[in-house]
Amino acid sequence: MPDRDWWRDAVVYQIYVRSFHDSDGDGVGDLPGITARLDHLEGLGVDALWLTPFFPSPLADGGYDVRDYRGVDPVYGDMDDFRTLVGAAHARGIRIIIDIVPNHCSDQHPWFQEALAAAPGSPERDRFVFRDGAGPDGAQPPSDWQSKFGGPAWEQVPDGQWYMHIFAREQPDLNWHNEEVRADFLRTLRFWCDAGVDGFRVDVAHGMFKDLEEPLRPTLGNDAAPLMSPPAGDDHPFWDRDEVHEVHREWRKLLESYDPPRMAVAEAGVSLDRLPLYVRDDELHQAFNFFYLRCPWDARELRTTIDRSLAGLEGMQAAPSWVLSNHDQIRHRTRYGLPPDVDQNAWLHSAGTQPPVDDALGLRRARAAVMLTMALPGAAYVYQGEELGLPEVADLPESALDDPMYHRSSGELKGRDGCRVPLPWEAGRPGYGFGSPEPWLPQPALWGELAASEQTGEGSVLTLYRNAIALRRERWVGAGDLEWYGDPEHPDLLRLTRGTLMCAVNLGTRALPLPEGELLLHSDPEHTGELGPDRAVWVDTAPR
Repeated sequence: MPDRDWWRDAVVYQIYVRSFHDSDGDGVGDLPGITARLDHLEGLGVDALWLTPFFPSPLADGGYDVRDYRGVDPVYGDMDDFRTLVGAAHARGIRIIIDIVPNHCSDQHPWFQEALAAAPGSPERDRFVFRDGAGPDGAQPPSDWQSKFGGPAWEQVPDGQWYMHIFAREQPDLNWHNEEVRADFLRTLRFWCDAGVDGFRVDVAHGMFKDLEEPLRPTLGNDAAPLMSPPAGDDHPFWDRDEVHEVHREWRKLLESYDPPRMAVAEAGVSLDRLPLYVRDDELHQAFNFFYLRCPWDARELRTTIDRSLAGLEGMQAAPSWVLSNHDQIRHRTRYGLPPDVDQNAWLHSAGTQPPVDDALGLRRARAAVMLTMALPGAAYVYQGEELGLPEVADLPESALDDPMYHRSSGELKGRDGCRVPLPWEAGRPGYGFGSPEPWLPQPALWGELAASEQTGEGSVLTLYRNAIALRRERWVGAGDLEWYGDPEHPDLLRLTRGTLMCAVNLGTRALPLPEGELLLHSDPEHTGELGPDRAVWVDTAPR
């Protein structure tokens, strides 16, 4: 597997390890379960797997609270199981990307336990962000900084000091001004590179550094990671600080020291204008494009988002990335069936009934969207289960909810469990072949008809994904730069060309003629020779 630039146009499949496949019947997915399903992934045609955290963890936040960065939690297997997975995947030409979680660790991490046992001002506490409280008796949080999961971003310890946590209180933030922290993460990267991984997904890549100058600056309620362009001169005390780029440069040097070099993709919730800073030639290789994921089903909005994403990378070695769903978002089949201005949290709290989902519309759009995504230059990231056309599970009982976002907000935020329900593999089997009759999250009855075993026909979503990925590799990769083919008479028709290949998506309300040329793929297997609303086609326009 010698290609050093494989990531540029790869199809990367995200595995939420807990929910992929359970090999030992304990209700939780594991590493041997992934190995057992590699035939499915090879048949799908993906180039790489991105695994969510499988490290030792108390699982306060699905494994993103890491107790040991250089090991495997027994619930997922052991290092031998990991090595077996890497070897089996590599034998199929599939690479392995793993999560790295540098912003915070678990409160059960040995470092944090040492910090709790040490005195204020000690070297042990300096690995984290500890501060004295505000007010005459120090009983108030040191600042107004808020947690993404609700409530203050500070937790008091018995001796009266407070520690910072952007997320759950079980996830204390590390102090990246501390050289020991930086050195330890370099050791972690080397450990996993030596174990055979091909790359890393960097969690919260924009949140590692904080402005810790006293007095701590207030945010005045502006604590959400900026997802649109922030005001000119915006300088947030703990989001998107320039200091993070020093670390990314340091990491890139280490990754380039391997042969072939390892890659890294950033989860950076920053503005579209700031996102290219994370993929400069001496920093990370890619960054997730959440603007594409959140883009409404609108021809003008999609074209603008794609154009801005590509323009930001002009003259850079980085490649764009495109994603429709992940483990933190409502699945796109469901999103596309909801009104564009819906309050998603309120909809989740209604158990997915208010407003009702137009599921047929959502499925048509989801089928068309994957064809648009696979036609774009760059890498495409596929979230597990989208190749089965899985919808969001919005009616999970409260007793089953596991997301700390739900519990920490006292139920105000429904959380992300609905996109994390274990996969259905075989209809008619307990747990739909997941491996346990009672998985860690309950599966709906709908899972039977959507199981992989049932998607053998030409019209299935699974077949569409297999065909699209195969044709992408055969025809679209290396096809040339993207150009738009505008049509003033049909503003809701999105048409892009790369070389002689054309992708056309009808985002309007009436059927249109098919573009001229050789029809390669249609999102609607039952089409009648036209491009209906919310459908897409691939056509080769070269003269025959």
